[in-house]
Amino acid sequence: MTAPKKLFIKTYGCQMNVYDSERMSEALGEQGYVETKSADDADMILLNTCHIREKAAEKVYSELGRFKGLKTKKPDLKIGVAGCVAQAEGQEIMRRQPLVDLVVGPQSYHRLPEMEAKAGQGTKVLDTDFPEEDKFEKLKRRPKAKRGPSAFLTVQEGCDKFCAFCVVPYTRGAEVSRPVDRILRETQDLVERGVREITLLGQNVNAYHGEGLDGNDWTLAQLIWELDKVDGLERIRFTTSHPNDMQDDLIEAHGNCKKLMPYLHLPVQAGSDRILKRMNRSHTAESYLRVVERIRAARPDLLLSGDFIVGFPEETEEDFQATLDLVEEVRYGTAYSFKYSTRPGTPAAERAQVDPAEADDRLRRLQALLTKQQREIQDSMVGREVGVLFEKEGRLPGQMVGKSEYLHSVHVANSDHLEIGTLARVRIVSSVTNSLAGELISE
Repeated sequence: MTAPKKLFIKTYGCQMNVYDSERMSEALGEQGYVETKSADDADMILLNTCHIREKAAEKVYSELGRFKGLKTKKPDLKIGVAGCVAQAEGQEIMRRQPLVDLVVGPQSYHRLPEMEAKAGQGTKVLDTDFPEEDKFEKLKRRPKAKRGPSAFLTVQEGCDKFCAFCVVPYTRGAEVSRPVDRILRETQDLVERGVREITLLGQNVNAYHGEGLDGNDWTLAQLIWELDKVDGLERIRFTTSHPNDMQDDLIEAHGNCKKLMPYLHLPVQAGSDRILKRMNRSHTAESYLRVVERIRAARPDLLLSGDFIVGFPEETEEDFQATLDLVEEVRYGTAYSFKYSTRPGTPAAERAQVDPAEADDRLRRLQALLTKQQREIQDSMVGREVGVLFEKEGRLPGQMVGKSEYLHSVHVANSDHLEIGTLARVRIVSSVTNSLAGELISE
């Protein structure tokens, strides 16, 4: 019996890349590959890259440089680069790093089996097309192997917003939504494999407009209500959203759909209207606050998450103070904050840049405020009852760890009699850094 070939995938960036890496692994399974945790053991190494942050491409070249010795020892080792850096710089990657055998963009990875076969014959392969065919339909049905209780599921890709700082429209393409029936089919497959919670993914997921079961375009809320009917699926989440696409029916779903969790990632990026306009965000601080107000009226216990960029070109101290003011008013349970990084080819890259030291100071001040809010909201959970979906064993004997409906990590002692995938009621007894401790509530 032929030994299986080993595949090592390193994933950078967002949850969508995590999902894409899973599908790439499944696609290459057709060629006899199984995943390994060690690049040293691999017959094929695949870097699934992200292009959002500064110097993303240089990090890829640095990582590739570490594999030169492996390639020398194992001449048959195949090395590939996938994802958004591959899409943006495919030809350059091939030119600068001769050890790379194949480069594939995020819309073409369903072609990986054919590309791998050509690479095995000594041919360098590059595919960064935006093909007309639906890559998800070209991929084989997902295997029925048992998996963890939570899963990502891409329902929408691309973005039409063209924020001045962002490369996504250039690397992922225009907004495209998957048909509802195909999403339902994949959801059923996941549930049969043990999944109880899915997170619907999209670069701009609440702009979803896929073909519904009646032949008309459906909104994200309509999709969620259809998923609500799936037996065995207990929880639904979605990310990432744009404030301009929080439609009335989606806000209503947050109030009425029990499977839709009370957690929402809704990036605002800045609190200054002047900077938001320069970012081409198409919303104001006030319109964002009114959306938040409406969502919280529908679901008062909702935990809000956000994204922030500080030091955007031409940002003044007054502009930054407007961001701090917005954060104070909203109160975030969690947030992601970054110093602006130049992305070549985007409009903001050509503008006057903020002094790096000043940007560093602003990021420090913003993160201090966000951390304070996060800890206060986490501490307020003590004494409350939550539902915890257990995902893994804890570090201590007898301990299990899972996620609450608010996406807090919760660890519970004396719970090792529970199976992974159990959804149980837990009383929170203490709050520690980045997690909560709880105790099982007897039925």
